[in-house]
Amino acid sequence: MSDTTSKADADQSSESLFEAPPLAEQERMVEAVLFGASDPVTIADLSARMPHGCEPKAAIELLQRRYEGRGVRVVRVGDAWAIRTAPDLGFLMQKETVETRKLSRAAVETLAIVAYHQPCTRVEIEEIRGVSVSRGTIDQLIEMEWIRFGRRRMTPGRPVTYIVTPAFLDHFGLESARDLPGLRELRAAGLLESRPMPDLGDTTEEDSEDQDDLFEDES
Repeated sequence: MSDTTSKADADQSSESLFEAPPLAEQERMVEAVLFGASDPVTIADLSARMPHGCEPKAAIELLQRRYEGRGVRVVRVGDAWAIRTAPDLGFLMQKETVETRKLSRAAVETLAIVAYHQPCTRVEIEEIRGVSVSRGTIDQLIEMEWIRFGRRRMTPGRPVTYIVTPAFLDHFGLESARDLPGLRELRAAGLLESRPMPDLGDTTEEDSEDQDDLFEDES
């Protein structure tokens, strides 16, 4: 028997010893990970945790269908997945919710501008608001993990930009920034007063793609 044949037989034996579990079992694994995770979990993270040969994406899709119409849902948060309470049953969790400090008008305006115009620089935020933005306002939003630094703008001085975080998307139950709440939703959440907001404008996907050359890659 040649060395090549022996190696092939060994590989086949190895594959049979580590055969992936049935999809139903993979679904249970994904359910356990999502249930115990404090933050949304990506497909890559699931793949690293699960046995060789598993298909976490297929397992998630199966789990998502199984939870349709139930008290909790399997939802996508950016590039990750999480188990969250069904929106119509949120009122049942009010006693368990920690009351947070209401954001100042400056913080809400800054957050809204970043969300609807990301990536944007501090100067651009000030231009839209019409007034200067204090460092404390931006620091507060960064500490809350609702905004973070984005790519540097390829302009003189290479200023940093700001973008919203997965934590921000998760807080508002959004899959991506394209699903951002309108002003009415912000007021209903108690984060916005009835006074007019700065013009948030309309940023299209094409506009965002046209600006790619103005930024450097994150490092």
